[in-house]
Amino acid sequence: MRLLIIGSLNGQIGAASRIAMQRGAKVLQADGISQAMEVMRSGQGADLVMCDVAYDINQLLEAMKAERIHLPVVACGVETDSRAAVAAIKAGAKEYVPLPPDAELIAAVLEAVAAEQDALIFQDPAMDRVIQMAKKVASSQASVLITGESGTGKELVARYLHRNSQRKDKAFVAVNCAAIPGELLESELFGHEKGAFTGAVARRIGKFEEANGGTLLLDEISEMDLKLQAKLLRAIQEREIVRVGSNGPVKVDTRIVATSNRNMEETVKAGKFREDLYFRLNVVKLTLPPLRDRPKDIEVLAGHFARASAEENGMPLRRVSPEAITVLKSHNWPGNVRELENTMHRAVLLSSGDQIGPDAFDFTGSGGLGTQASGAGLVGRTVADVERDLIIDTLKHTLGNRTHAAKILGISIRTLRNKLNAYVQDGMAVPAPGAGEVA
Repeated sequence: MRLLIIGSLNGQIGAASRIAMQRGAKVLQADGISQAMEVMRSGQGADLVMCDVAYDINQLLEAMKAERIHLPVVACGVETDSRAAVAAIKAGAKEYVPLPPDAELIAAVLEAVAAEQDALIFQDPAMDRVIQMAKKVASSQASVLITGESGTGKELVARYLHRNSQRKDKAFVAVNCAAIPGELLESELFGHEKGAFTGAVARRIGKFEEANGGTLLLDEISEMDLKLQAKLLRAIQEREIVRVGSNGPVKVDTRIVATSNRNMEETVKAGKFREDLYFRLNVVKLTLPPLRDRPKDIEVLAGHFARASAEENGMPLRRVSPEAITVLKSHNWPGNVRELENTMHRAVLLSSGDQIGPDAFDFTGSGGLGTQASGAGLVGRTVADVERDLIIDTLKHTLGNRTHAAKILGISIRTLRNKLNAYVQDGMAVPAPGAGEVA
């Protein structure tokens, strides 16, 4: 949980922040609304905003709405200031927390927000069976291995295990083993001492220590280098780590949850993953079914993502039509829930009328069946031509808004602008930028 505090840390709201940190929250602080907006723009990240009612809550919410920053806001004030409490709730604050702060109330607010953000949404029996098993083992200390295709929700299930464990009041720390180069992953996990290697200008605490008492998620663990696997096995067995550049062991009490999108048994047989480490991690194994095998979840998730995307983009809520649901269920979903979320986001942006119909879906390039996925009309055309038409059509749908178009297309705004500049140089007409945007 990342908490942004707006107000002086010298007062009662400072006491609230200290309670939040004791409950595992990472706290950022701003002295006023303008500074808070700078923090939210900077990408430092926040899950919840806690604001002193000495500041104008309505102004804060309006400023966030204007920049489409969607974060829950909790107002804080002295217990006797009932007028300010009512005004804050009317302005749109989710809760009002009286000061001086009550530790259990602060904890309840943080837990409620975390549960809302990490909610598992499902109706299909195939997924229900996995969650029922997860519920049974969550309170144990056993390591858990979660497998399944990319985009099936492995990290959400890992967070579910943590929330329902005896460690829920401690930190949940995630490390993507596939995203960090092997030579840096050891330091990321175990930490390092100053001068341990070039660039180690100060001691750094690793993820094992950061997650001490809590849960450490080793995401895509099958991508870890074999040499590091040996050190990880020792850390799990001995419950201690050694920072890079140190000889002194550090005791840790960390529950391990690991994920992989590979067939781990085959990976072990191929000599790419240590068998002893696999058995150490595989005390309990949860295998998530792909979305194509969860037809009831497709409908409920489509509706959920449609609502969330409409709210995020300040657009009207549109019902997903029965015909659209039929098309969604016919798609193979190689990208699983992540692909469905992106598909619904595009559909919300491109739809008109009072509902989302099949014509709002574009599965081009994803191997699915939708309205444009059959390949009709594409034979004989170059990839560059098809890409150009897709980019131009998407820009027309977004009324020239480069930011929205880049998000729909799944490319960076810089890449989009480079392609558009190339089209202009070739003499093509390109839709003008949206209001307030740079060409």
